Amino acid sequence: MKVAFVTPRYGPDIAGGAESAIRMLAERLATRPGYDVDVLTTCARDSRTWADEYAPGAVALNGVEVHRFPAERGRHPDFDRRSGKVMANPHRAPIAAQRQWIDDQGPVSSELIAAIGDSDADLCVFSPYLFHPTVYGVAAAKGRAVLHPAAHDEAPLRLPLYAQVMRQLRGLVFYTHVERRLTEHQFHTAATPQLVLGLGIEEAAGTADVARRELGLGDAPFITYVGRVDPSKGTTTLGEFFAVYKQRHPGPLKLVLMGQVVEPPPEHPDIVLPGMVSEEVKWGALRACDLYVHPSGYESFSLVLIEAWVAGVPVLVNGRCGATREHCERSGGGLWFEDFPHFEAALERMLSDAALRERFVGRGQAYVDANFRWPVLMDRYASFLERVASVPSR
Repeated sequence: MKVAFVTPRYGPDIAGGAESAIRMLAERLATRPGYDVDVLTTCARDSRTWADEYAPGAVALNGVEVHRFPAERGRHPDFDRRSGKVMANPHRAPIAAQRQWIDDQGPVSSELIAAIGDSDADLCVFSPYLFHPTVYGVAAAKGRAVLHPAAHDEAPLRLPLYAQVMRQLRGLVFYTHVERRLTEHQFHTAATPQLVLGLGIEEAAGTADVARRELGLGDAPFITYVGRVDPSKGTTTLGEFFAVYKQRHPGPLKLVLMGQVVEPPPEHPDIVLPGMVSEEVKWGALRACDLYVHPSGYESFSLVLIEAWVAGVPVLVNGRCGATREHCERSGGGLWFEDFPHFEAALERMLSDAALRERFVGRGQAYVDANFRWPVLMDRYASFLERVASVPSR
């Protein structure tokens, strides 16, 4: 069986959640007997510009042949202003304005779309739902398209144009049950074959001592976050909440925000911004911290939350994010907050009660073992793809 994965950017150095998920699935599917897997993507590395950075052409990466195509258009320099006009009332935007928004967002690669149409794959698997390669690539796949939407409750999901995309799908794969419910509510997809899959984890070496040394933390207690440091990811709000918490609860506690710094939170002596770190330092920090905090209100899965439980640390998440709150509710492995009083109460409760933290970790690890270990997960995924490929397209 031949499967072509389609995503706007691809590579082991790409930190985006949806793109990392597709890479992990493609690499593991390629090792299964009877599967021929390749990837169709652009030459982009940075999702803020979609500028061509990789060389065009084919390259083998971890057992997967990756075909990269140049884009004639990246993100429009005035995209944010233009987008605001469309997103003010996305469900009422004229179709021409919707298509212009897709083009302005980028990346636009006519060579990639042509390659999807020319592919001899049995299935073309797309992710995420949001970008030009999916919107136009699904049609080019001519009834062979499976979509991992990586959807969360955001304004673009309300564009009617995406309903046309959903009607052309052979199958849907979700990372959480809340994502499945959201997609069904928005697009009435119950008749489309679908699977709630989740993701597996790639645990790496990394000790607490190494992480503390690399991050300059000494023996200080700390809470941490891993991901893009960006207001849209909730890190500015987290920094502000942490600063108020420290005023009300003085002490040595620090907040470590690991990841690409797009816009830092307000400066504070106990907020540490190391930027991008190695997997060894990341895992060491997770093993060393007292608590993992994920402040984003817009996630479709959040792999690092699963990694935190595996590393042996409880979690605190944004209660307005359906996916991360679902993980906490279904596992019993963490708490959530919706405002500063909730944040303060949850943080104080968890930091002051070691026995409670141990119970949260045990429940979280049991949840991971039952749902997100790669062998069982890939068996379920392969069975779903085979079933979908055997059903004639509508």
